[in-house]
Amino acid sequence: MSHTKPTGSFVALVTPMNEDGSIDLEGFRTLLNWHHENGTSAVLIMGSTGEVSMLSPEERKLIIAETAKMKPGNMQMYYGVTGNNTATTIEYTRFAKESGADGIIMAAPAYICADNDAITDYAMEVLDSTDIAMGFYNNPPRVKTDLHWDNILKLAKHDNMVVLKESTTRVGQVAQVCAAKPDMSIMCCCSPNLGLVVPTMALGGHGTANMTGNIIPQEMAVISKPWETGEDAFNHRAAWLENLDMLHFAYSTINPVSMKTLMRAVGLPSGPLRSPLQPAKPEILQKGLDAFAKLGLAQKYGLSVPKAAAE
Repeated sequence: MSHTKPTGSFVALVTPMNEDGSIDLEGFRTLLNWHHENGTSAVLIMGSTGEVSMLSPEERKLIIAETAKMKPGNMQMYYGVTGNNTATTIEYTRFAKESGADGIIMAAPAYICADNDAITDYAMEVLDSTDIAMGFYNNPPRVKTDLHWDNILKLAKHDNMVVLKESTTRVGQVAQVCAAKPDMSIMCCCSPNLGLVVPTMALGGHGTANMTGNIIPQEMAVISKPWETGEDAFNHRAAWLENLDMLHFAYSTINPVSMKTLMRAVGLPSGPLRSPLQPAKPEILQKGLDAFAKLGLAQKYGLSVPKAAAE
């Protein structure tokens, strides 16, 4: 079956929580509608930004089942399904399919540090398990495993493989994948520290799989638009440089600490972080508030004008 490939701004959503730590389902509804209104083309629910490793199996299935019913318009709804082994990942994948998801994203299971051949075989088993659009998140900073472009291009031959999110620091890897012209979208993490966004888009990338879109969705839509004209490239450069302070703030702590702390401060559904994660320290939050004010985001998005972080 042919699947739609995501392009543009693919935002990894935070998981909004209530004050008692339970899942804020109405918060999800608010965020999904907000992203649809502000140019986000696809969302990933329960990626690393969504604190997925700290959610129970019951919470994960609840989030899939309930948010799949909230899909606004044609915005694609993807779900993080990585489990602690192959069988669990396949179970979540099948549940997402049954619940009406548009697609799933998998990564290497955390902590086990499996080699590339093992993770390639794992991904192929998941790809074979269910007829749904799938993507692979190559995320060595989180899971150590770092697939080589040969492994990635092997996965790209599968009909269900529609998107790569690359978070290696090797621009050369992105170039090799782009040069092969696989039948899938090629995206990258939006971290300015990795330095992948500008070269990925210049090499023919199809967008960014980002988390800074949680606070600047329209701006990330511009940054993530595939380059079809010189104007696209110039718009990308201008938006990237203008939003650089916010991008650096987003990655100034372990994801999603900075983002959830700022979202909570400006009135977006976020809620507390799940323990043992703690909110960003006041001096870190202040940098986010300064970037927020500099960009005029309160007025642009109708958000709260926050007080200073120390108050």
